[in-house]
Amino acid sequence: MKICDILQQPLIVPELKSQDKEGVLDEMAAFLSAFVDGETARVKDIKAALMAREQLGSTGVGEGVAIPHAKIAGLSQLVACFGRSKAGVEFDAIDYQPVRLIFVLLVPENSAGAHLKALARISRLLKSAAFRGQLLELNGAEAIYKAFLEEDSRP
Repeated sequence: MKICDILQQPLIVPELKSQDKEGVLDEMAAFLSAFVDGETARVKDIKAALMAREQLGSTGVGEGVAIPHAKIAGLSQLVACFGRSKAGVEFDAIDYQPVRLIFVLLVPENSAGAHLKALARISRLLKSAAFRGQLLELNGAEAIYKAFLEEDSRP
């Protein structure tokens, strides 16, 4: 799986406005709702699913990264969204550090395989400290998207 299979340039938020975990999830749910088909497009349902997942344990994986994810009933395909907060957001991350890079993943209820492959791909890309630093410095969704594509094409 390549990052271009799950992330599109219009689904990049170069600067999140929210300053806390719930606000970020609300903001990204609102942003994502425009790209999700059918009845699942309701912001409150997306946010509720993401918050329910956070109740199981924070998706703040450390190093300034969070990968909130949820299964959404009626969703026809996997949808991803990337958001950035240069200031950082308290996210209950495992290393207790603020989160600056947030990659939200919404998946159909019955797609465990694709879900796990996408999480693995995102984790691999964001493992690089140099790449994380680059993402924080770039201006605009287009530059961020191109950086993801370049990083994803490296062996």
